[in-house]
Amino acid sequence: MLLLIPLLPFLGFVVNACLGRRLPKAISGAVACLAIIGAFAVSLSVAWPILMAGADAHPVEQTVFMWLPSGELQVPFKLRVDQLASLMILVVTGIGSLIHIYSVGYMHEERDSEYARYFSYLNLFAAFMLVLVLGASFPVMFVGWEGVGLCSYLLIGFWFHKPSAADAGKKAFVVNRVGDFGFILGMLLIFTTFGTLDFQEVAAAAAARASEGAAMGVMTIATLLLFLGATGKSAQIPLHIWLPDAMEGPTPVSALIHAATMVTAGVYMIGRNAVLFEHAPLTLSVVAGIGVATAFMAGTIGLVQNDIKRVLAYSTVSQLGYMFVAMGVGAFSAGIFHLYTHAFFKALLFLGSGAVIHALAGEQDIRYMGGLKKYLPITYWTFMIGALAIAGIPALSGFFSKDEILYRAFVGTPYHRGSAIVWGIGVVTSLLTAIYMFRLVFLTFHGERRAAPAAAHGHGDHAAHAGHGGSGHDPHHGEPHEAPPSMAVPLIVLAIGSMVAGYVGVPQAIGGRNWIEHFLEPSFEAHSTAGETAVAEPGATAILVAEPAQETPHEPADESTELTLMLVSSGVAVGGILIASFFWLRRSDAAARLAGQFGAAYRILLNKYYIDEIYNAAIVQPLKQLSTAGLWKGVDVGMIDGIVNGVGAIVRSLSGTLRQLQTGSIRTYAASLFFGAVVVVGWYLWT
Repeated sequence: MLLLIPLLPFLGFVVNACLGRRLPKAISGAVACLAIIGAFAVSLSVAWPILMAGADAHPVEQTVFMWLPSGELQVPFKLRVDQLASLMILVVTGIGSLIHIYSVGYMHEERDSEYARYFSYLNLFAAFMLVLVLGASFPVMFVGWEGVGLCSYLLIGFWFHKPSAADAGKKAFVVNRVGDFGFILGMLLIFTTFGTLDFQEVAAAAAARASEGAAMGVMTIATLLLFLGATGKSAQIPLHIWLPDAMEGPTPVSALIHAATMVTAGVYMIGRNAVLFEHAPLTLSVVAGIGVATAFMAGTIGLVQNDIKRVLAYSTVSQLGYMFVAMGVGAFSAGIFHLYTHAFFKALLFLGSGAVIHALAGEQDIRYMGGLKKYLPITYWTFMIGALAIAGIPALSGFFSKDEILYRAFVGTPYHRGSAIVWGIGVVTSLLTAIYMFRLVFLTFHGERRAAPAAAHGHGDHAAHAGHGGSGHDPHHGEPHEAPPSMAVPLIVLAIGSMVAGYVGVPQAIGGRNWIEHFLEPSFEAHSTAGETAVAEPGATAILVAEPAQETPHEPADESTELTLMLVSSGVAVGGILIASFFWLRRSDAAARLAGQFGAAYRILLNKYYIDEIYNAAIVQPLKQLSTAGLWKGVDVGMIDGIVNGVGAIVRSLSGTLRQLQTGSIRTYAASLFFGAVVVVGWYLWT
């Protein structure tokens, strides 16, 4: 059953990749959607017993085949589902199914072959993400890890005829390779240290060692290398630069990358190796510091962006920073909880932005929107729910998960002392989130319609449709129109999820029991393999009865402190909305005046702290010049191409000589045979 989960979307990829040119759109879309929905159904059947058993559930394994038998390195292609993986496969397949259904309507302007190509990439993306989540060891996870990197390149650059899209795909691919280099080194160091790459065995071996404290021990170095990989996949400083440019892909791709799949891989990887990170407190401090810095920096940039998708992109970077703060302070359950709720409201916001772009025939600049509330009621109200959830308004999903992170950052955990500084920056970031999200809401849906200059048209998603064989979305001749049912239904489902998903983690301070924290705890503990009752043979499934090797210590909950912090974060969220309403509803000229008064700061934020320009000047251009001066002409062209071309020239010269012997004359061939026979016989008789 476990193999079916990634296999079904992979089969959908194979069908559309091989037969897509000969299939009509209806068949291509149906194959892709049925494949991911089937994966969701299988995931639900696998996860349901684990969800019902809660923290007492035992992991389920399937060994598909022996993959890498090489000396001491024995790596089976093994899949494993525990509490953490069961939650992740439901998120990936559930949210992924809604995005696939939404894509049926959103991408309908593409030609049949391009439509099939799009859905084949989408299915492949889901398949690799499921391998990443289900992998029982580092190498199996790494297959999915690299696979989603490949698919991000294919999907971000889907409209490859646009130079900006092609460049964005290459940028995502190259930046992720930097992080993946660290991941590989960390994986190799773990194998040389522990002699295994299985997650459970590594956790058990790490648990048997003492914590390294502030020392730079082997576990600290290994986890820092793994975290470098996480900064690439999950867009943290300094490898965050690829994610905003990923907006060049179709909007459903943005939703899939940002909400349920690729960018959460780094957070999931740290959670999967929680025991290893717990024994490297220095690494946890680095994770928390990078996370809070990324959250704040991305929040400030989001305040001034004008492209509707780029605002949401920097919002994603900021929310990922929150997740890494949770991981860095040792609140692993809180980080995964926020990953889970974020999947709902961020997918909702991206798909809602797609509905707006669809309604405006490709317009993405919020300065040229406004007044869409009356034209797009479903999109407006669902988008509003997503904005309220991400802002942290009480009773919605984002409130519960964000509050849990801020609370743990303030009071600390058994693995990390509380930090008022981290908490304070997190609260300020929460204020920024509420401001930029409701700036987006007010400029897009409220006020009067603002027409775009003629030169400003033709840069959005559906301009790409028109340039690639489609006609663009404008059946109402400029009149905004609500999304079709295939797009509206996923918005409604995600809006419901954004309202209720957080109730699995209601804190004890307000009468809940924080079910998700207790449910996920066993996934973050080391387990002894001595209690196994079954060993999975290739192709078989085993249920592991694994007893915890150690219990995670718990601090008694300080309900009064939690309630106080909850009130503060709620007040900050409401305050951010009020600030946004003042600047972009009541006094629309005030924001422009403020930008003029602080022109230098505004330009810095608008240009994203000039980080891309700094990287270009410090890394890209010197490498290009070095390549042109020596590496390319001297090594690549001169030496490597010279050797290859030289071998070809030698072969061509020899073949020219041999060609002279092929005269076509039977007499010559007979004479040659006779002469050769005489030489051979003579040599034999002589010797």
